[in-house]
Amino acid sequence: MPIEVCAVGGFNEVGRNCTAVKIDEDVIILDMGLHMENYVKYTEEEEDIHDITGKQLTEVSAVPDLAHIEEWKHQVRAIIPSHAHLDHVGAIPFLANKFDAPIIATPYTIEVIKALSKDKHGHGKLKNKLIRINPNSTFQLNDKITVEFIHVTHSTPQTAIVALHTQYGTILYANDFKLDNTPVLGNKPNYKRLKQLREKVVLLIMECLYVDRPGKMPSEAVARQLLKEVMLETKTEGKAIVVTTFSSHIARLKSIIDFGKKLNRKIVFLGRSLNKYVTAAESINLVNFTKQIGMVYYGQRARKMLTTCAKQKDKYLLVMTGHQGEPKATLSRIANDDYHFPLTNGDFVIFSALTIPTPPTIANRKVLETRLQDKGVRIFTDIHVSGHSAREDLRDFILMVQPKHIIPTHAEPGRLALFAELAHQLGYEQEKVHLLFNGQKVKVD
Repeated sequence: MPIEVCAVGGFNEVGRNCTAVKIDEDVIILDMGLHMENYVKYTEEEEDIHDITGKQLTEVSAVPDLAHIEEWKHQVRAIIPSHAHLDHVGAIPFLANKFDAPIIATPYTIEVIKALSKDKHGHGKLKNKLIRINPNSTFQLNDKITVEFIHVTHSTPQTAIVALHTQYGTILYANDFKLDNTPVLGNKPNYKRLKQLREKVVLLIMECLYVDRPGKMPSEAVARQLLKEVMLETKTEGKAIVVTTFSSHIARLKSIIDFGKKLNRKIVFLGRSLNKYVTAAESINLVNFTKQIGMVYYGQRARKMLTTCAKQKDKYLLVMTGHQGEPKATLSRIANDDYHFPLTNGDFVIFSALTIPTPPTIANRKVLETRLQDKGVRIFTDIHVSGHSAREDLRDFILMVQPKHIIPTHAEPGRLALFAELAHQLGYEQEKVHLLFNGQKVKVD
């Protein structure tokens, strides 16, 4: 059979996404991501983290295990990440050099990869050629394979559904996405192009993270409205406002800046991660935030800035990471009084992010919220909508492209099984829906 798929990572767990597709003698690696919980745990426990190797991270299950495709190593023609989230690109600085193959991605994703490769945790300079493809554009990989990036909405810019056009049909890789018709930043999904591929798709590899969530995932416009209600329609005079969200969520950061300006507050972004993603977006002219905000991303400078802001804390809007309760994050250090920015009765802390539902994260968030509550802080949680598809979005996508075969990914085994049930409801026979676990392969006729 001409097409073979290997589930390298992300088929047993949420994270370290990586799928290898073999078309005749050519292998394409789709995504190369981190398992964030395992990565953070390892880097926090290790004293010397300036030269972490891919081997070390593989041993602690923080990156995909490339041993699953060792026999395909010399046939890899390209590494193609679908978007810039760390669970899809974070392993590239540690693993990509193992392959004599270019990295092909949208401009924003390339900029993030470049920033990650310079990070102190990285393992040397990337040797791979970096090839930028704009959304809704194609690239001729060789005489047998054409790569196309189809624009889709998600919680980071320039997310793409990757289409591999071959003589056997089109292979679609849709991991991650949602069908947002009123996005805050950028255009709605390219439905026209997706419909043109109907019945031409021999294989769809598709996320199923929220297949257990009924209905349709709300638009990012809903999250913007939630932020507006808290920031502009609640009495904040004389109070500190701290907002914490995902650094890569540029659309959400745009909304926060918009409302901060309406409050006539000085907006300050704190943290290296925010600087990394905002700088990447500005470098390709997606946004122009730095003319509207202050950006502080070194520890000592952050400490000084917080001391300055504390003198007139009702004049500032502080934006930072730490929404998962990470003990070393700025928000946790503020709650612990490690930084001189005392939060007091009636101050605002807005969590514009969903808590990742793992035991360590839940415990960390509980500790953080308890300390904030003890200070009398007003806490607003779940001011957020997900960037992933809910069950009916997944159904609509399948009906739109009508693939012959489907492989679910980006979830634990239980959700993979729920996805299979959905596919069966849509008339797919068992032999057309392939449930894989890490390390397993399947040949597609």
